[in-house]
Amino acid sequence: MHPSAHFDSFTRDNLPAEVEWPELTFDLPELQYAPHLNCAVELLDKQVQSGHADRIAIRGQDDTWTYRDLLEKVNRIANCLVNEVGIVPGNRVLLRFPNSPLFAACYLAVLKCGAVAIPTMPLLRKSELSAIVAKARAQFAICDTRLLDEAQSLSLERLVSSDEILERMATASKEYAAVETASDDVALIAFTSGTTGKPKGCMHFHRDVMSMCHTVSTHVLKPTPDDVFIGSPPLAFTFGLGGLLAFPLHAGASTILLEAAPPPVLADAIQSMGATISFTAPTAYKVMLSDEHVGKVSGLRIAVSAGEHLPKPVYLEWMEKTGVPMIDGLGATEMIHIFLSTTGRNDKPGSTGVPTAGYEVRVVDEQLNELPAGEEGLLAVRGPTGCKYLDDPRQSDYVKGGWNLTGDVFRCDEDGHYWYVARGDDMIISSGYNISGPEVEEALLGHGAVAECAVVAAPDPDRGHVPKAFVVLRAGQSASDELTKELQDFVKQAIAPFKYPRQVEYIDALPKTQTGKIQRYALRSV
Repeated sequence: MHPSAHFDSFTRDNLPAEVEWPELTFDLPELQYAPHLNCAVELLDKQVQSGHADRIAIRGQDDTWTYRDLLEKVNRIANCLVNEVGIVPGNRVLLRFPNSPLFAACYLAVLKCGAVAIPTMPLLRKSELSAIVAKARAQFAICDTRLLDEAQSLSLERLVSSDEILERMATASKEYAAVETASDDVALIAFTSGTTGKPKGCMHFHRDVMSMCHTVSTHVLKPTPDDVFIGSPPLAFTFGLGGLLAFPLHAGASTILLEAAPPPVLADAIQSMGATISFTAPTAYKVMLSDEHVGKVSGLRIAVSAGEHLPKPVYLEWMEKTGVPMIDGLGATEMIHIFLSTTGRNDKPGSTGVPTAGYEVRVVDEQLNELPAGEEGLLAVRGPTGCKYLDDPRQSDYVKGGWNLTGDVFRCDEDGHYWYVARGDDMIISSGYNISGPEVEEALLGHGAVAECAVVAAPDPDRGHVPKAFVVLRAGQSASDELTKELQDFVKQAIAPFKYPRQVEYIDALPKTQTGKIQRYALRSV
């Protein structure tokens, strides 16, 4: 590792031992980073220097900032953090905001002054925030004034409200010389969304932030300065950090940051604000396919779906109704962003595509032996980024033999396209048969009465476990025993009959994270 610029060495001291790291590969010319690199400078200062100063960088609900505006605001905030709050390089700074231009500016300012950002979702409550603060030994927090209640009792050296930041910015200098962080200094600690239980802190370097730009954005999205990004994921998650901040800034494009973007709001904003690249979850795209919204998304150039598996029926309906290329991406907080995706070119419907440039992907058995085409196994990946948990024994579960094991079950066909089978914990073993929960879900979604569904394992005295479907019905549909039998028969006609859901429960809504991922672990305890 390179000599660190951090005065506070906590994050480097609590990285996994290097022997526990995945093998990191930097096979693309763009990934050859200098020893010193500050990702905020790369994303913002260099855009101003290259002639984008007067182009729109960020639009929010009430603000529109050019690149020059954003740079001046970031510099003013950085001066406040260093001179007024007392933050030094390496300090951990918790960020608590809804998506907004001010959140983006604070995020970039924390990175620019060499501190470590810990972005968090507005929905988190005191107990959850306290656990994050304790795990990351966070000393400071910047919080939207409207969200102070849950943060005021946290054990911090200083809690700064957004109102205070705005007040101090008015008199702070608009000039700030960024800290020359090492390319492998930790820039952020991203806590997992909790779809599989207790969240983990994933540490990412300054070069990791740039790596996702030089892989996913450069080689898959190929944005231009004329593109307008929009989406629903919070900047608190790396999916949102990439898609709604890093990618657009790296391209000299613009981004739209909405405090809340449920599908109807997102569809309206896509139309009214001229968005060309959207980021959201499959469930949101399914809602936007309704007659009320589908006409509003036709101006998109690319639709990026991630966060969970994109069901083939949703993909086919989207392509039929909109014609807009849909990118199905698989990523992980541990990897920072997408490493396997379709490309919008020569895709196979239902496939998750091919490895993103810069990454190597395999399907392996438990001993990490690569499996032949067509065989199902564990997904293993390596590239320029990888899992580096903050002081967590689960590091050895995720990284084995230099590979990141994502917990996904896949198969690879003869053409090198990868096909999702299930999360490892979504496989249902019933009477000795392996049943993929997502495969049953995909079959159910083909029925006109089903709006959303999730299929998990339910205990059964005779079979060990059976598939249980939690079903959200479309408007105008009513739950009944007759409908349950109809759905079960429908699945038997679509896939092998033994896979049908032997239990069906109708619910009003599926439990989800703020990014739209279905929390199947919560359903397993129902």
